[in-house]
Amino acid sequence: MITIALMGAGGKMGSRLTDNLMRKPDRYRMLYVEISEAGIANLAKRGLQPTPQADALAQADAVILALPDRLIGRITQEIVPMLKSGAMVIALDPAAAYAGVIPIRDDLSYFISHPCHPPLFNDEVTEEARTDWFGGVKAKHHIVSALHHGREEDYALGDQIARDMYAPVMNNYRITVEQMAILEPALVETFAATCVTAIKQAYDRAVEMGVPPEAAWEFLSG
Repeated sequence: MITIALMGAGGKMGSRLTDNLMRKPDRYRMLYVEISEAGIANLAKRGLQPTPQADALAQADAVILALPDRLIGRITQEIVPMLKSGAMVIALDPAAAYAGVIPIRDDLSYFISHPCHPPLFNDEVTEEARTDWFGGVKAKHHIVSALHHGREEDYALGDQIARDMYAPVMNNYRITVEQMAILEPALVETFAATCVTAIKQAYDRAVEMGVPPEAAWEFLSG
């Protein structure tokens, strides 16, 4: 049985992970860490109660950082010294690790995992899955992961937790933290989002020039 401390368990991302991990009571002993009133209320809706941070961290085999990127550096400075030797720190975004703001202890492992989100062209057959744009609820998607620091054998545990917390997962592609940072923000948020914006502007211009919106959309997306 693996004991997991989920930081920010009642937040936007934390609630998604909570919903998936609480379905694995035979695999994980979950300790939910949450301090906001809204987050605690979200846990209560699920029949869950938060565990005090110090208690959760002292017991954790793995701690998941479901926290805003801007807080990762400050919070990890506080919590990393509290973890037991051999524990794993799991981050959901490469930014803090790539920037070097997460303190590294040689006796801990650090695993980074990020969802690719559901493919634009997919084989989902239910409306729930087709409209699960983020993934991790009904729609299948791929994820990418990196062992930022630790023993090679630690990767297997990170892979298992990542697949379960982001489920349903098709493939988990192993890459480096630097490669993950190339994917986001460089490839997706900087380049691809710019291209999508340009496509939308071209569509709007076509409609302004008299093309019926439905015809323009179907022609563009076909």
